[in-house]
Amino acid sequence: KKPIKWFALPQLFRYERQQKGRLREHFQFNADIFGEADVAADAELIALLIDTLRSFGLTAEDFVIRLSSRNAWQEFYKFRSSESEIGSRHEYDFFQVIDKWERTPPEESEKKLTQLGFSFADVNMFIENGAITPELQSILDNLTARGLGDFVKVDYRVIRGLAYYTGPVFEAFDRKGEFRAIAGGGRYDNLVKLISGDRVDLPALGFGLGDVVLLELLKARGLLPKFDATVDVFVLIEDENLRPQSLKLVQDLRADGFVVDYPLTPAKPDKQFKRAQELKAGFTAKAESESTVKVRNLKSREEQIVSASEVFGQLRSAN
Repeated sequence: KKPIKWFALPQLFRYERQQKGRLREHFQFNADIFGEADVAADAELIALLIDTLRSFGLTAEDFVIRLSSRNAWQEFYKFRSSESEIGSRHEYDFFQVIDKWERTPPEESEKKLTQLGFSFADVNMFIENGAITPELQSILDNLTARGLGDFVKVDYRVIRGLAYYTGPVFEAFDRKGEFRAIAGGGRYDNLVKLISGDRVDLPALGFGLGDVVLLELLKARGLLPKFDATVDVFVLIEDENLRPQSLKLVQDLRADGFVVDYPLTPAKPDKQFKRAQELKAGFTAKAESESTVKVRNLKSREEQIVSASEVFGQLRSAN
């Protein structure tokens, strides 16, 4: 049933020169909604992006969602162009100039716009003072009602370079302007119809959030999580005759939700204990017999011999 909401975490590749914040290989969080034409879906998707970035510890002081409208730019273009130019390479070239507005020297943008028959001053006036469209205002009101108004603003410098966008578009940027766009997306109501050969006409929208710029931003803000290799329990196997019982203990502990490691091959007791410390294990567990286990708390140094069935309760109560 519609609307359809889905997400994907693909590994993506592109053949181009590597640069800061843009690599040839990266992972990306994609989220899309299919089958809903109302801009409430646009607000829903932007709220998801905001919540995703907030989950990393970022705040409204760290990033902003810059919201724009492809429809507004289409109207701007149509009012100043001939009918033959609408939908042509001329229109595509115009949108490319806007998409690169912030990355291009003003004199270069002015030259390109003049060649296309546009006034630089006219375009710049629209960027700075263009009226907020009803669809954008509706999205802003929706996000404000959620308490997310501080995370978003209208900015007509955003247009998204891909030609399939049809309505509201948006990009997430760090407030200090140190990095490329963190994420970007928008509405692409005609894309499903296009790629299905007119068999399916379904409104759609989505965004992509790459890991490269996000990683750089989290590093810069001191928010990158520590990826320490830690385990809950290290199972010691000092008596190889008890390895079968020890393997059963490992499997049972893992099935109960504990992170467990153990020596894959025979090793001296001191080497095993050293490995447990390296992994910052909270406990060691050692099969003493077929039915008993010695549990040691590595913080308190307390030891206790319990039955195999009592190990789980002992470990959980100690946590």
